[in-house]
Amino acid sequence: MMIPTKEQLTKYAKLTIQKGVNIQEGQSLYINAPIEAREFVHYVVDAAYDAGAEGVLVNWSDEYLTRQKYDREPIHILENVPDWLVDKQVSHVKDGGAILSVYAPNPDLLEGVDPERVAKATKASGQALSEYRSYMMNDRVQWSIVSVPTEKWAKKIFSDKDVNQAVTDLWEQIFSIVRVDQDDPIEAWNKHNATLYQIRDYLNDKQYRALEFQSETANMTIELPEGHIWAGGGAIAENGAEFNPNMPTEEVFTAPHREGINGTVKNTKPLNYNGNLIDGFTLTFEKGKVVNFEAEQGADTLKHLLETDDGAVRIGEIALVPHSSPISQSDLIFFNTLYDENASCHMALGEAYPTNLKDGEKLSQDELREKGINTSLIHEDFMIGSADLVVYGVTEDGQKEPIIENGNWAIV
Repeated sequence: MMIPTKEQLTKYAKLTIQKGVNIQEGQSLYINAPIEAREFVHYVVDAAYDAGAEGVLVNWSDEYLTRQKYDREPIHILENVPDWLVDKQVSHVKDGGAILSVYAPNPDLLEGVDPERVAKATKASGQALSEYRSYMMNDRVQWSIVSVPTEKWAKKIFSDKDVNQAVTDLWEQIFSIVRVDQDDPIEAWNKHNATLYQIRDYLNDKQYRALEFQSETANMTIELPEGHIWAGGGAIAENGAEFNPNMPTEEVFTAPHREGINGTVKNTKPLNYNGNLIDGFTLTFEKGKVVNFEAEQGADTLKHLLETDDGAVRIGEIALVPHSSPISQSDLIFFNTLYDENASCHMALGEAYPTNLKDGEKLSQDELREKGINTSLIHEDFMIGSADLVVYGVTEDGQKEPIIENGNWAIV
């Protein structure tokens, strides 16, 4: 098994702290991580204190305990999120603390669990932690998501290899994709962000009325709300700190009009949703709403996902990613949304980022919906990009301009 060197882990941890959450002097940090990531988290904690953090708290998760909870807890416990758990997280962000999540799920963790139990627990958590989530959805505090290998995740990707080689190969992929293998990862990210900003600014200047997606698996028209904003690369928190919410990231994204999506789309990569895989699924939209769906795998899980609330059957995000992205070129399916979504154009069922609308962070949920911005307890990305995808921007006068051709940028 590859044992990352101290130098590699130090570089990754510093990148996470300095370019991911960009911790500020005297700021607190809340880290969510699986216990298998213990060694890396130790490096992150060191990097956080070195950067001036004060008050670093780690919230550990354990796959065995999670599975036991879903298998054995009575439903009334699954549907109840204790006040103390909510208060702990809400108080952290209210005090201006940053959030880091080390995301390395076992894609098959909840295989065989009744999807209804998972759905009820997920909905309860979404409702209880809505205020906490709003701090991240509105970029009020710095937040970031990174990944490190775990044995079961690595074996899911490299199923034909023994576990040691699988973990080794996944470490190598991660270090390459997040640019840790470069001499100066932070400078490499500065250049990468600059490229995404160039595309973002181009699309914001254009202010297309709609997008058209055409491929073997997509035939859709997506209207964009007045005042929509494209984002990508870094974001800026209320305290003025620039941070990278996702590492890796290859996307520029905006919020579609919640009632302006029509057509049919099929996923091009599996969706790992709460430890269950959904694959081979097709969604048909009319006036922004999913009116029909089918799935070859995980149909019941998809059904419960769409039934979470009124906004779960609508789209909150449309993201453009070139087929030539490093993650796509790896020819791997990662079974991890953080990675797979950055290999492919994608959409998200559910909540939109209010920051994708001019002054959206100042609006209530009712006001956002009035302007065409979707609200929901969920935000679940699924991948729709492919090598044959064409995306057109439709101008106010109905002209079509290519944004993506044959899966790649036509504008840079």
